[in-house]
Amino acid sequence: MTNQSSSETALVLFSGGQDSTTCLAWALRRFARVEMLGFSYGQRHAIELECRDRLLSGIKSLRPDWAAKLGESHTLEIPTLAEISDTALTRDVAIAIGEDGLPNTFVPGRNLVFLTFAAALAYRRGIRHIIGGMCETDYSGYPDCRDETIKALQSALNLGMAKNFELHTPLMWLDKASTWKLAHELGGAGLVDLIREHSHTCYLGERGAQHDWGYGCGECPACALRAKGWREYAGTPSLPATNAKRLR
Repeated sequence: MTNQSSSETALVLFSGGQDSTTCLAWALRRFARVEMLGFSYGQRHAIELECRDRLLSGIKSLRPDWAAKLGESHTLEIPTLAEISDTALTRDVAIAIGEDGLPNTFVPGRNLVFLTFAAALAYRRGIRHIIGGMCETDYSGYPDCRDETIKALQSALNLGMAKNFELHTPLMWLDKASTWKLAHELGGAGLVDLIREHSHTCYLGERGAQHDWGYGCGECPACALRAKGWREYAGTPSLPATNAKRLR
């Protein structure tokens, strides 16, 4: 962390999921002030947005120094994204793999739209750093999660807005087990437990069944990745003994 970034404000794409909550903690460790941005776009799992307040309350209780850094939490309504897409995230259809090899949970252009709106908001609020949970290690093959895409978009945003935005993707090269580990490194067992209990990942918006790794249907691609990562993380021999006991 440079002295410059430690005195600046960051904007985190904060959906209420595991990845975005980990990214929020990552930002709180590095920046003087952190604002958050979520999107309501007609997603089936819109319940994730309702999880944000509980997560923020937990983070404030967990670390008073982080509480002092938390700024405004924004939500943008972009229903047009659902209107022009035909996916399992925006329609009540079964999740399946398409002819192109991508799951039909892929919402074309979603991250491009999210980051463009985030940059527009950051422009107005004088924020240079934008943080997202995109990852191309443990993911479903979404092309807008790739490092190459994010770097190209950063160049386009900087050219198109005549600014010097920096897009941070701290999870880009981490698998889900490493993401759980990063959460522990950032906020200890308290943050891990907060993510397990109050974050939401399930594509179907299911919060009825509680598993070791949190709530979800347990079968959709998002749940499968989260559960697999949890099993690998929980079985890591290097975990502190006190925490390892809690995970069993």
